[in-house]
Amino acid sequence: MKQSVHFGAGNIGRGFIGLLLNESGYHVTFLDVSDVLINELKKRHSYTVELVGDKVTNITVNDVDGLNSKTDQEAVYEALYHADLITTAVGPNILPIVAKQLAPVFEAKAKVQVDQLINVIACENTIGGSAQIYNALLPLLSVEAKNYIDTYVGFPNAAVDRIVPNQVNEDPLHVKVEPFYEWVVDSTTIKGELHIVGMHQSKKLDAYIERKLFTVNTGHATVAYAAYQKGYHTIQEAMKDDSIVELITGVLNETGALLVSKHGLNPEEQGAYIEKTIDRFRNPYIIDEVTRVGRSPLRKLSAQDRFIKPLRECIERQLSTVYIEKAISNVLKYDYSGDEEAVKLQKLINEKGNYEALMVISGFSAYVSRIESISKL
Repeated sequence: MKQSVHFGAGNIGRGFIGLLLNESGYHVTFLDVSDVLINELKKRHSYTVELVGDKVTNITVNDVDGLNSKTDQEAVYEALYHADLITTAVGPNILPIVAKQLAPVFEAKAKVQVDQLINVIACENTIGGSAQIYNALLPLLSVEAKNYIDTYVGFPNAAVDRIVPNQVNEDPLHVKVEPFYEWVVDSTTIKGELHIVGMHQSKKLDAYIERKLFTVNTGHATVAYAAYQKGYHTIQEAMKDDSIVELITGVLNETGALLVSKHGLNPEEQGAYIEKTIDRFRNPYIIDEVTRVGRSPLRKLSAQDRFIKPLRECIERQLSTVYIEKAISNVLKYDYSGDEEAVKLQKLINEKGNYEALMVISGFSAYVSRIESISKL
């Protein structure tokens, strides 16, 4: 049986990537630091994924294992050494740590020249996640190991999309997810052959990544920050507010115009994708907390993320940004005390004001007049 190792035994890891790998004939070993999740995986070697919508479907995932990244280090090393595929769903900030765990494995394989093609795929809400792992790995490797991974290890970037809300279930391994998902991988950088149920391989990954980032991620965050200002606790509550629906529709029409202009997407297909995305946010069976979707506002305001990147590129193409600017102004007002980045954001604003704070966070100095107008909204 093919062996896969997945960093992150959280809801996305179990309810999305682990599920598809299992359905593709892989034995999945989850790595995590959660004692609760790992102990349950070690004991039961299975869990249930519940697809929630108009119709509820339960899928049992069998033949899985769990290892604690901190306490099972020798077993983790062995699992990574023998893996045919390595995936992650841990958050972009953790990818350098993943690289540190991979470095000794690839050093050892390089010394004996293990003749095995494998792929490392970061399944994260970030652009170029797998490349981030590769770039973090290089300074940690010898010349021999660098040459080895360039020959035997693929780091294909990916775009992933499935809404998996925060949830508390009686069974800690049980996970509820929406039926819709999309997993697109850059076919040009895959080593060997990769056959995963539900995975789409494309030579034009950038278009898929930005379509998802500028539609699903931008839209979801737009709703969250507007909802926070109005005191809503869930995305589903917020989507009943006509003014919020108007805002997200305006934002996605603006980012959609950018995607059509930049990537040559079919306008009608992009319009249908926008409608589908908005309907997904309305799903009454997925209760998604506003503070979960709105978390990490500093990252979401960074230069290459869901707000500033489409804003900048719309301006460059002389496309409308009225609604995007309104959405960004809502991010600046996000002051949830339970979010470390929100606290830092408000501290920065208190010290420098909206204008200077946004300039610092976004690196958006080329468009001073736009930053000034957003800071006044």
